[in-house]
Amino acid sequence: MEVKFTIYGEPKGKGRPRFNTKTGHASTPKDTVNYETLVHMEYLSQCGNAKFPDDAMLDMRIKAYYSIPKSKSKKQQGLMMEGVVRPTKKPDVDNCIKIIADSLNKIAYHDDTQIVDCQVRKFYSDKPRVEVRILEIEKPVNR
Repeated sequence: MEVKFTIYGEPKGKGRPRFNTKTGHASTPKDTVNYETLVHMEYLSQCGNAKFPDDAMLDMRIKAYYSIPKSKSKKQQGLMMEGVVRPTKKPDVDNCIKIIADSLNKIAYHDDTQIVDCQVRKFYSDKPRVEVRILEIEKPVNR
C-alpha cells in the first residue's frame, strides 16, 4: 500500500510545548495545532480513509518546498529554482518529520513508531508546499 498527498503553503515545524509554571501544565503552540489540523484534513481529503495496518512497517518520504526570498538577486533566485541552492533555514528536518508524523497518528497509521525509514528533502519553489509519500515496507517471506 502507498499514499501520497500535498500540504499547500509554507512548510512548518513542530513547535516546542510551552509550560505554565503556575499550573504545571504544558500546551502546544497554536501555530503547531493549526498546522497539524491542516495536515490531518489534507490527508483525509486526498487519501480518504486509507489506513495502514497496525503492524505495518512504514517508509515516509517528505519533500518540503520553501518560498524563494524576494530579497535575493535574480541569479540567486534562478539557482534556487534549479535546486542548486537549497534551504538551510528553519524549520529543520527533524521538526518537519515530527509535525507530519504526529498529525497522522490514528489517521494514516496506528502510531508513528511504525515509521522505520524516513527521508526529508528541502527545496525552494515558487509554490511552497510539503509533499508526503508513505509506503508500506514488504515483510520478508519466511526463509
